[in-house]
Amino acid sequence: MNKITTLFNIKYPLIQAGMIWVSGYKLAAAVSNAGGLGIIGAGSMYPEVLQEHIKKCKKATDKPFAVNVPLFYPDLETIIKIIIDEGVKIVFTSAGNPKLWTKHLQAHGITVVHVVSSVKFALKSQDAGVDAIVAEGFEAGGHNGKEETTTFTLLPMVKAQIKIPLIAAGGIATGNAMLAAMILGADAVQIGSRFVASKESSAHINFKKEVVKAKDGDTLLTLKELIPARLLKNKFFYEIEDLYKKHASVEKIKEFLGRARAKRGMFEGNLEDGELEIGQIAGLINEIKPAAEIVHEIINNYNNAVMQISALKL
Repeated sequence: MNKITTLFNIKYPLIQAGMIWVSGYKLAAAVSNAGGLGIIGAGSMYPEVLQEHIKKCKKATDKPFAVNVPLFYPDLETIIKIIIDEGVKIVFTSAGNPKLWTKHLQAHGITVVHVVSSVKFALKSQDAGVDAIVAEGFEAGGHNGKEETTTFTLLPMVKAQIKIPLIAAGGIATGNAMLAAMILGADAVQIGSRFVASKESSAHINFKKEVVKAKDGDTLLTLKELIPARLLKNKFFYEIEDLYKKHASVEKIKEFLGRARAKRGMFEGNLEDGELEIGQIAGLINEIKPAAEIVHEIINNYNNAVMQISALKL
């Protein structure tokens, strides 16, 4: 029996990441309806927008879904209240101290999962009482760990130190990679970048097409002095790199970054001046498909890989 499918009451141990400007109710509901766990990404939503998405998601699926909450969110108390009032049963927290809200959420019957990028923070999350952990390697898109620990290095190290269920994330877009993560100790996988290029994703079509065009080496982790982010290389990216070459101060970089760069690129489709957050695995994404088709393709690929693995026995 799989720990994660039991914990979330889902069919497949496959979770769609709660990405900013990408993961609205349409994507979350489509993934949940297909047997995975869909997540609404609250990080790019005003409280009233999040509430609307939760309400619409409840109408679009009768299956479990979750909300991802970055813990640096400015309206955090309002967001938490909305989640509780709307009866959301699963919350993924990230980018902050899990001790702040875990017990409060659990007191309202909510399962809490925290995203980490190191063994140190995995242990702190377990001590905070979370129900499961996402161990995310630096291959992942968007905001990331400074340590640059890869998923398949991080995963077994975290597995050796914790007793609660473990979800692998970063650089996973196929059933083969899912199986590899499970062999290394994961109970499930969280997939983000592959779902960016889905029909239900709220990402702008310009961004989706750019992801499909991406090759290996087209992304890089940058902005470590602020919040590390893996980005597609575009005009904005190279302007940031130029600031680093000129030894610009953190204040100067922050000033240049300004506000709403990710919205401009990922949601509004400005491929030159916007932030385009995507994982290294973009080089394997060659087509925009319905989310349900992506889920079933990954699961079928996983099951085929399981059948073939006996041939590798030495």
